[in-house]
Amino acid sequence: MSIYQKIASVGSKYIGKSKLFKYGFNLSPMYRRSTGRIKEVSKDLLYVKVKLPISYKNRNYVNSIFGGSLFSAVDPIPMVQLINLIGDEYVVWDKYAEISFKRPAKEHTYAEFIYTEEELEAIKTRVAKEKEIEIIKSTQLTNKDKTVVFCEVKKTIYIAEKSFYKNKRKQKKG
Repeated sequence: MSIYQKIASVGSKYIGKSKLFKYGFNLSPMYRRSTGRIKEVSKDLLYVKVKLPISYKNRNYVNSIFGGSLFSAVDPIPMVQLINLIGDEYVVWDKYAEISFKRPAKEHTYAEFIYTEEELEAIKTRVAKEKEIEIIKSTQLTNKDKTVVFCEVKKTIYIAEKSFYKNKRKQKKG
């Protein structure tokens, strides 16, 4: 269990999962370096909004937001959000990521992450049948009013039953 998981298990009892998700990310050194900030988290964790303000910390040679900052501001959110939504009986890993740049980000950027109850049920149903699956979550980084898309990040996320995953790992070692 990581330090972040320990903090989450204790902290969520006192301040709630959504507040802990927001402030935990915003205060963690690994996320702070991205220069992104979580601005909004729904109580049920199905919705997360991130803002990546342009600043001297993330401006590149041509005066737009550095591509690494665009990616790192959104990278951990879909996986950690899903871990918190589907529960401890599943293993969830990022497997693959792809970023497509559309235009230079020369202003603050925003991203929204949404899971639906139906999507979560579909994931659980598929995992029950197939034992392990992959899903793709796409996120667009846009301007404030969502009229300009700066880039799109597609994340392939691996999900498996915890017992299946442990047995699979044992077989590979042996």
